[in-house]
Amino acid sequence: MASTSQPLRGKRACKKIFWAVFPHACFILSLVIYAFLGALMFSHIEGNRKVNLSEEYRKFLQNLWYISRNLSDNMTENEEIFKEKIHALLNTAERDWFVNPKDIWTFFGSLFFCCTVFTTVGYGNTYPVTRIGKYLCMLYALFGIPLMFLVLTDMGDILATVLSKSYNEFRKLQSKILASKLCSGSTCNKGDELKSTAQSKVVINEPLTIMEVLKSHPGVKRKPIKYRNAEIFEMLIARENEHTKPARNKSIERWSSCPELARGKTMSRVIENFDKIGKQLEKLDVPIVLMVLVIFVYISCAAAILPNWETRLDFQEAFYFCFITLTTIGFGDTQLEHPKFFLFFSLYIIIGMEIVFIAFKLGQDRLIGLYKKVISFCGEKKMPSKKVYPK
Repeated sequence: MASTSQPLRGKRACKKIFWAVFPHACFILSLVIYAFLGALMFSHIEGNRKVNLSEEYRKFLQNLWYISRNLSDNMTENEEIFKEKIHALLNTAERDWFVNPKDIWTFFGSLFFCCTVFTTVGYGNTYPVTRIGKYLCMLYALFGIPLMFLVLTDMGDILATVLSKSYNEFRKLQSKILASKLCSGSTCNKGDELKSTAQSKVVINEPLTIMEVLKSHPGVKRKPIKYRNAEIFEMLIARENEHTKPARNKSIERWSSCPELARGKTMSRVIENFDKIGKQLEKLDVPIVLMVLVIFVYISCAAAILPNWETRLDFQEAFYFCFITLTTIGFGDTQLEHPKFFLFFSLYIIIGMEIVFIAFKLGQDRLIGLYKKVISFCGEKKMPSKKVYPK
């Protein structure tokens, strides 16, 4: 029996773990599928569009030809004036005039664009040009941004649990260290002796058996054998009912005998897990300084790795780029040469955005508490003092 019960327990434990992880995996998998579908859609629509040379492009070429001709005719022209004219002319140029759309809207380029859409980063380096592409971008963001926030909230519960448990364990360890430092050797020994003497005086009495109870009962011996046997039987039943475990619920017995009902119970537990999303994040209470330190370390790690393939970025520029990305500001002033490699940082972006979100929420809670204190303090100052009149 023991050999057969152990595999059953293992299967049940695996099922519990699977259904506990299922909501988190479901959200992340939905976001990944949504990103891949968006990449296929935008790469097909924007990558296959026709490039029409507009009138603005012809004017740009004409002005560039005039500037170059004037420079060749008048070699004594001031260099600063020439730079200003070229700079002003290049500002009017559009990137689509010189770049093939298929080179921008590859699958990985489109996937990078989709990630910038539903994460609300929006660098502005890649954007739809066609009318249908713009409409689909709005529709894609309309459903993608709530899905991204749902993933952030779900990941926030996990991070909040990890942070709170780590912080609590750190506080317990810190209190033990302080207690060991404050506790002198003599007082600790006296306390141990008192505990040992107190424990030695405690006598643990084992519960009496049924036969000992019956023998000690005076009324059992005086009665005839016929009534005494009936009373002994009743006492045995009463004794058995007192020490037996509480009866299992009928519904549980039905679940064990009927797999359909057991499956329904499992589904109800999974639905309860969906309802608990965001609850752990609301209970998180750690110092805001700790969250700032975690953000600094988290961004520094990425800033040290990113220049390995983005050679134009040093540590400071990479730190700035990661901060702008994780805070979803996304100016677009720093362009990546290899956005395909940065896609491998997608999990890093999601977790980093969640850490920043937790830090902002903690900062918001601290500001609300500060405002409450200031308003209550100002209210106490403005309250008129009570005057005591003589009777």
